[in-house]
Amino acid sequence: MIRVADDGTVRVTVPRWGSTREAQAFAEQQRAWIEKQRRRAEQDRLEPRPAPLAPDVERAFRARASRELPARLLELAAQHGLTVSRVSVRNQRWRWGSCSPNGHICVNWRLVTMPEWVRDYVLIHELMHLKRLDHSPKFWKLVAQACPAFQDARRYLRSHGSNTLVVS
Repeated sequence: MIRVADDGTVRVTVPRWGSTREAQAFAEQQRAWIEKQRRRAEQDRLEPRPAPLAPDVERAFRARASRELPARLLELAAQHGLTVSRVSVRNQRWRWGSCSPNGHICVNWRLVTMPEWVRDYVLIHELMHLKRLDHSPKFWKLVAQACPAFQDARRYLRSHGSNTLVVS
C-alpha cells in the first residue's frame, strides 16, 4: 500500500515477507499516481478549508452515522447476497471505508454528510471487497454492476470529499 501524506511524503507498506527492493519497485510503478496525489495535496494546501465543526454538531453527526450507516450497509449486503461479519463506524481521516479479509467493514462517520447515492457507492465498494480484496479490473466490474453511477460518485468524492467536513 502506498500513502502520500499532506506534505508530499510517500510511505510504502509491504507485507512482512516483502523486501525493500520490491517496495521501491512498486513505488516506481506507481510514480504517476504518486505525483497526482502530491499535486492534489498541494492544491488542498492552497485552498481555504471550512471551519471545524462545533463539538455538539460533530457528536450529532456521529450518532446519526452510528444509527444509519450500519443499517444501510446490512440492507445493501442482503440485496447482494453478501454476509458482513461486523460493521464499525469510525473517525477515519484518510479513508471513507475499509474491508478486512474476515468481513469486518469500517466506514467513516462523515459519510452521513454525503448525498445518499455517494454514500451508497462507498458502502457498495466495501461490500464488493467481500468478493474481491483488490482493486483489479474484475473488482471494478463488480462495483459497476452493483452501482452503475459509481464513476459519478467517485468524481463527487474527489471534488467535494476533502472539503466536506474538517474535524480538528
